[in-house]
Amino acid sequence: MPETSPSPLISGPLPAVILAGGLSRRMGSPKSDLQLGGQTMLSHIITRLRAQLTGISVNLNAAPADPIDGNIPIVADTVPGFLGPLAGVLTAMRHVAATAPDASHVVVVPTDTPFFPDDLVARLIGALTERQQIAVAASIGQMHPLFALWPVALADELEHWLTNDPKRRVRAFIERHASVTVDFPVTMTPNGTFDPFFNVNTPEDLTEAEQWLSFFEDSRA
Repeated sequence: MPETSPSPLISGPLPAVILAGGLSRRMGSPKSDLQLGGQTMLSHIITRLRAQLTGISVNLNAAPADPIDGNIPIVADTVPGFLGPLAGVLTAMRHVAATAPDASHVVVVPTDTPFFPDDLVARLIGALTERQQIAVAASIGQMHPLFALWPVALADELEHWLTNDPKRRVRAFIERHASVTVDFPVTMTPNGTFDPFFNVNTPEDLTEAEQWLSFFEDSRA
């Protein structure tokens, strides 16, 4: 796995931060610890990211009960108060600036979407036409703003937004900046249409995720 991006619009290494600090109100327990196919949800995300890049960290509100796979660094929110997912994005930017100062960008993904595309990172990189663009994934006409490639240079502006905008919506911040949307296809299966950005928010979603995991494992057998 290369340490640097092939794009001339990205400099230095390209790290990733998994956002796993949400309050998980609808699920009732931390999503990162949910069991899916005998592994934690976080383990599924790490495995999928590792196939695409190196330098993975995890944004959590508190230390996990068990060590994270491969001693992956844990980074806490830089702005207190559970200010939503943009606080995790800001944390990712600040962490990268401190630990990889040559890095111009960071990939951010959430912890509740275990089947995201295996070409996510490559396609986000390839979509850039400007150095300071935010590249964002989408499917079926829906933007997925937490699957994005972010310029680290936006950190100060993002912190100002977080501490001054009462709604702190990810999409609203993206719309204020140069951005490019990358559309990913759905998969047609005998069990219906599958969106790779299917995310787990409720116990019912977790049951459905188990069914999709079994289907894909059987398909590969």
